Amino acid sequence: MKVLKFGGTSVGSVDSIRAVLEIIKKSHAANEQPVVVLSAMGGITNLLTKLAEEAAEGIDFAAGLSEMEARHFAVVKQLIAVKHQNPVFTKLKLYLNELEDLLQSILSLRELSSQSRDLILSYGERSSAFLISKIAEQYFPAACFVDATELIYTDSHFGSAQVNQPLSEQRIRSFVSENSDRLLFVTGFIASNEKGRVTTLGRGGSDYTAAIIGAALAAESIEIWTDVDGMLTADPRIVRKAFSLPLLSYTEAMELSYFGAKVIYPPTMIPAFLKKIPIVIRNTFNPDFAGTAIQHESGMTELPIKGISSISDISIINLSGGGMIGKAGFSGRLFTLLAREQINVVLITQSSSEHSITFAVHPGEALRAKRLIENEFELELQANKLLEPEIENQLSVLAIVGENMKQTPGMAGKLFHALGRNGINVRAIAQGSSEYNISVIIAKADLSKALNAVHDAFFAQLNKTLHVFNVGTGNIGSTLFKQIQAQHDFLLNHNDIEIKVVGISNSRKMLFNSEGIALEKWEEQLGESGEQADLPGFVERMKRMNLPNCVFIDNTASELPIPYYESIFNANISIVTCNKIANSGKYSQYKQLKDAARRHGVDFFYETNVGAGLPIVRVQKDLMLSGDRITRIEAILSGTISYIFNNFTGDASFHDVVKAAQEKGYTEPDPREDLRGTDFMRKMLILARDAGYPLEAADVDLGGILPEACLQAVSVADFYRELKAADAHFNALKDQAQRENKALRYIGKMEGGKVAIALEMVGEDHPFFTLSGSDNIISFTTERYKERPLVVKGPGAGAEVTAAGVFADLVNVGA
Repeated sequence: MKVLKFGGTSVGSVDSIRAVLEIIKKSHAANEQPVVVLSAMGGITNLLTKLAEEAAEGIDFAAGLSEMEARHFAVVKQLIAVKHQNPVFTKLKLYLNELEDLLQSILSLRELSSQSRDLILSYGERSSAFLISKIAEQYFPAACFVDATELIYTDSHFGSAQVNQPLSEQRIRSFVSENSDRLLFVTGFIASNEKGRVTTLGRGGSDYTAAIIGAALAAESIEIWTDVDGMLTADPRIVRKAFSLPLLSYTEAMELSYFGAKVIYPPTMIPAFLKKIPIVIRNTFNPDFAGTAIQHESGMTELPIKGISSISDISIINLSGGGMIGKAGFSGRLFTLLAREQINVVLITQSSSEHSITFAVHPGEALRAKRLIENEFELELQANKLLEPEIENQLSVLAIVGENMKQTPGMAGKLFHALGRNGINVRAIAQGSSEYNISVIIAKADLSKALNAVHDAFFAQLNKTLHVFNVGTGNIGSTLFKQIQAQHDFLLNHNDIEIKVVGISNSRKMLFNSEGIALEKWEEQLGESGEQADLPGFVERMKRMNLPNCVFIDNTASELPIPYYESIFNANISIVTCNKIANSGKYSQYKQLKDAARRHGVDFFYETNVGAGLPIVRVQKDLMLSGDRITRIEAILSGTISYIFNNFTGDASFHDVVKAAQEKGYTEPDPREDLRGTDFMRKMLILARDAGYPLEAADVDLGGILPEACLQAVSVADFYRELKAADAHFNALKDQAQRENKALRYIGKMEGGKVAIALEMVGEDHPFFTLSGSDNIISFTTERYKERPLVVKGPGAGAEVTAAGVFADLVNVGA
């Protein structure tokens, strides 16, 4: 025997009722002897509650009753043959007339008691169960409508009555035995007291009805049919990656349910828990899916936790004072008071010094709880042994749940790392000795970000999502978008990383989409839907969106984004940048940014500041992290200058080589910007700072390439005339190098905390002798790489390699 319970969404429309009938047919055909428990049609219980409350305030209820009638009658007309409709209409009309009389009485008295409310609400389940039973009669002649008020007996605590389990089970077994040849359709949610007055079983009451019946009949299982694929790892409305769990223990399910999982209500499971009857959560609209089985033990699984649950709106009350220290019975007195006044305490935490107690309650009960405490502890407050209770609102509870957490090291660490890296402050922490649950209280505004960040952290089999905000859409930015789009599937399949570009800005327009901007048409969307660019507004919007795992990418060469870097780090957002201005400005600024990133546990990656796509910054960092000591660095870190000297051979004049480099797009519009060596100097300065030397730009000994006359030329045309006039100077350098079988190279050196850049001649034994094209090269001499330095060599310029370097940094944030 099985008990099948269908919720309000399952019986809320013609199509859903058809789906319910198919499920019942399948169960009946499999000889499972189903007992069907039904909720009110979706929305009807809320409607009845509203009508009752409005009637008590003197508001007319006729329109609401007409709505209820219309919904039920519409189902009759579509799902019951015309010749069988009249008896159904008559019975439903009788219910509606009784309901109208009740509401009229409340309207006249202007009074709504808990008993009257329960009676009014009962008509939702009665109408639904009767209607479904009559539809089913067309397929199952033995279908029988059962009013659960005749089977389940409770006390007189209207609104949330306590069940008399022995008496109810006896009545259920007797009734089912007498009707063993009938297919029973039972009202959920409602029962009756010893006087026959209608009571209700509280939130989740229809599930509770199913569990009571299942326990009484020792059912094979209790199936709860709803509108989701079982119990999920998190709320799918907030966490898009949430997935269905195949198996849970009773304890895990109760923990998840208590902390906000709406699929099932904890008291529902108690009768099943006691009889060890499995409860299966199924989806009416996806009946082929196995759903979630909840049973006595779930066994060991590979999942570190089973789920992440939450209560979105909570308040905490802080009670502190020296009078609590060592005071036996203080906590008992406090929580006895709250229990006596029916105030539910969600979470409790107490300092080890016993100086303070923090507990969480639902917001509607916080002020009443505060007043009760003030009255109970009036003398202690007057004597200053206790401080005034403090209420904090706009908070949420997040809880991770799972039997596998027990005695598994690192669970709490992983939780707090995920929260901390995303800048989420924890206000209170609670963990039971059973180790099934770790709960934290956080700001309500951070709940969505927290749920997604923690879900990514614990379910490693899922991809981690990076939310990218990109400033700068020139060659590097646009190339980066192409690379992200091209590598999307590879990253998902091989790195478990999904990159969503959710914000784009250039100097003209900016665009946002929290679900991700389609990169195949970003330019079109930015032009058509983008708003006027506003860099401060872009940064503030990024912060307000409050998404997990955010990365700000600066693909500009502008000073304008730099002042916002620190505030971005302070918002726990990582930065990836190809803009070297931040790191090559004042040392105090460099250190301030590095300290801010470290303090907030986020990443500051700038590989492209030094070697475009070459792994230079990372290699140096790894050498130092491994304990190696860098004694000397030699480098050529300008693709432009590298190209010029690699091609300044044979009969070529220096003037012609520079001109050719400009025509190929290797130089700035004014080649002196490259040939002054300022950009090269910045790169060497960043390497020196990363090596631990607090240098300023003025500390770098920057040797020149160009004669003074070339540097002082008024225009680019004048520069080229002066460069032509200096042919003899450059030819003399080239001839000397050729005579000595050497090559001209513009080399940066760092040794002993000093940095110098100069034009040199290197022989065949030097690793820079064979450099070609526009390649960059760097040589690290260290304690470990003493005899043969570690050399990194490759292309040092161009949008493709620079964008690739930014891309690599971005992926490393995800890693």
